[in-house]
Amino acid sequence: MIEATQPAGAPDESDDGIDENPLQGKMAPNFTLTDTKGEKISLADYKGKAVVVDFWATWCPPCKIEIPWLEQFNEQYGGQGLQIIGISEDDLDLDNKTELAKEKQQIAETAAQLKINYPVLFDDANVSTPYGGVDGLPTTFFIDRSGKVVASTVGLAPREQIEADIKKALATGGGAS
Repeated sequence: MIEATQPAGAPDESDDGIDENPLQGKMAPNFTLTDTKGEKISLADYKGKAVVVDFWATWCPPCKIEIPWLEQFNEQYGGQGLQIIGISEDDLDLDNKTELAKEKQQIAETAAQLKINYPVLFDDANVSTPYGGVDGLPTTFFIDRSGKVVASTVGLAPREQIEADIKKALATGGGAS
């Protein structure tokens, strides 16, 4: 197993089987953000689907390990009602429109280079806050078809765990199996 790197003082959620996320079993906070194509996307747009919300950054090595797995799962489970959403946690200069445009372009180019086949959104509204903040990257939330958080991970989780959490999200909340 690849251990997640967490800041000092962060809760250890690794192998104890206890999910300390306060959102567990609760409705995922809605958000509306802009994607790399300039379109507004809301979590509510995917009502009735199982959704994976993945907070990541272009500079994050564990994120770059996880992204190809998410791309594969998007292909594999998309027809069963899965939607993956990547939310970039790269620092954005919200006060300088010229710099902000450059930063967003760099994120879009990185997403294209990584061949990300799901929407990539810019967290320019601090969306991570209602999700409990992002203590490490990647931070991933698995949301069932009814909109409830059924699992979450902080740091690089094993591929098998990510797939099991996707299956849990697909199987709950909408009666689908």
